[in-house]
Amino acid sequence: MLLAPPDWLLPLRQLYRPNSPPIRSRTRTTRLCCRASLITNSDSFEVGRLIGSYGFMNITSFSGSPGIDAEYSAGDLGRLRVQDVGEGSVKIRLYDGRVTQGPLKGAPVFFKVYPGKRAGGNEADMMAANELNAHISLQDSSDGICQNLVTLIGGFETKTGEQWLAFRNDGKYSAADYGKVMSERVSKSRAGGGQVWNKFEQEETIKRRRYFVTKLLQGTMRGLAYMHDRERLHQSLGPASVILNTIVEREAIYLVPRLRDLAFSVDIRYSNLEGRPGLLSEGLWRRASTAGAFTPMDKRAFGLADDIYEAGLFFAYLAFVPFCEAGTMDGLSLQRLLENTFQLDLGATREYCLADDGLLDTVKFLDLGDGAGWELLQAMLNPDFRKRPMAQTVLNHRFMTVGVL
Repeated sequence: MLLAPPDWLLPLRQLYRPNSPPIRSRTRTTRLCCRASLITNSDSFEVGRLIGSYGFMNITSFSGSPGIDAEYSAGDLGRLRVQDVGEGSVKIRLYDGRVTQGPLKGAPVFFKVYPGKRAGGNEADMMAANELNAHISLQDSSDGICQNLVTLIGGFETKTGEQWLAFRNDGKYSAADYGKVMSERVSKSRAGGGQVWNKFEQEETIKRRRYFVTKLLQGTMRGLAYMHDRERLHQSLGPASVILNTIVEREAIYLVPRLRDLAFSVDIRYSNLEGRPGLLSEGLWRRASTAGAFTPMDKRAFGLADDIYEAGLFFAYLAFVPFCEAGTMDGLSLQRLLENTFQLDLGATREYCLADDGLLDTVKFLDLGDGAGWELLQAMLNPDFRKRPMAQTVLNHRFMTVGVL
């Protein structure tokens, strides 16, 4: 049952604070115009049930570099290059709800609730402001809103300092949910001898899965390409940060993946790369310096390549987890296998997978197009950031077509 927001909720105000990351003059007018179109009156919403929660993790080592922070969802650690992890102070709650007034009346929404300073400290305010500003900049385009990003429709702040961001609810599943459900289905099928007594159905299932996964990857990369074209990094890309409107593989033709979780998004316009970095992006630029990227041009290139690396790990997750039995592979163990065991050598990884019958469906999938999947994955995970492809190049790669034929 939906409840009206309590009377202690206030219209959104302090998300635009003097100490939040500044928006440069080039977009100031359009930003204010976009802000005016957002629903900022709490009376325009009804709040439903608690869906779940997010946490904030302090990562003290990240591919050998200390001091990086990242966001995670319960059960999904696979998108983080983590060695030592400590629990942080920011706890983000999710609620469902709907709009009750205006032209969007009746539209389903989900709320992302950042705690006030007392509970979450300055980090919570910074994350909320950054996510808000990222969506505003991405939605304020003459090209229209990208269908592969979640849509911010408003927000408000409570008297206790909690900041509620309202997004259009276009799907209740994540790519992590999809991977979990499919791997459990593989386990059930193999435990029941499905591969033996119904080989035709098994082949059709694999074809549908390949098509679904390819469509999922295509939509994710379209969203990322859209962000990069507009000078924005995602910096939190992984299975939990991609929302799906369906996980039914027979409905793949209707699948629309959408990127969410922009609290750590980074503005990479050159004017923002010359000054002192914001707290949320300090780790990124520290790693850029370690990699030899010092000039604004090199730092921008590193940031884009860093997103592509995360997208590569996500691609690996999609190529392995839905095709394997539950417990065979998860995001974190796969990442460690690729980075630590095989040092990002995908040829050696393939040889390893060929020796394990439980991974043969993954090998066959990435072998499509004369090894196009392995080729693309190797490019996205290239140890040299300068050699990784751009998001649009990934979209144009031949593997993106062979998987949907």
